[in-house]
Amino acid sequence: MGKKRIVKKGDEAAGGAARGTAARAPKRKLDTGILNVEATYNNTKVSLADASGNVVLWTSSGSLGFSGAKKGTPFAAAKAGELIGEKAAAMGVRDVSVVVSGVGAGRESAIRAFTGKGIHIIGIKDATPVPHNGPRPPKPRRI
Repeated sequence: MGKKRIVKKGDEAAGGAARGTAARAPKRKLDTGILNVEATYNNTKVSLADASGNVVLWTSSGSLGFSGAKKGTPFAAAKAGELIGEKAAAMGVRDVSVVVSGVGAGRESAIRAFTGKGIHIIGIKDATPVPHNGPRPPKPRRI
């Protein structure tokens, strides 16, 4: 039927050791960063950038496996914030300033889950776009 596979001690590839993004050693070291949370009605995207604004880490509710209406829930946003928090703590991030945009349900829960990993928040800024005048009103009806 085939050869039997012999697994030796310390063999990570065959042993099924912890694989994934959180298990790897980080490539960069950061002290401070900018956490961007974009919360829409359909999804929540969380990204961590360095001080100059270059994105280092990102994740979203959809990339974690949530689909459909579940992507916009606070639970899915909390999972995304938690994952970014774990990766950021492994990189050595201690302080972040948060920029929130959007009106979705996951605004607050993503930030709360991120701070649960022991990272201090310097400040929170709301960058949600607000229209000044809105669209042009319709023309009057002619009968």
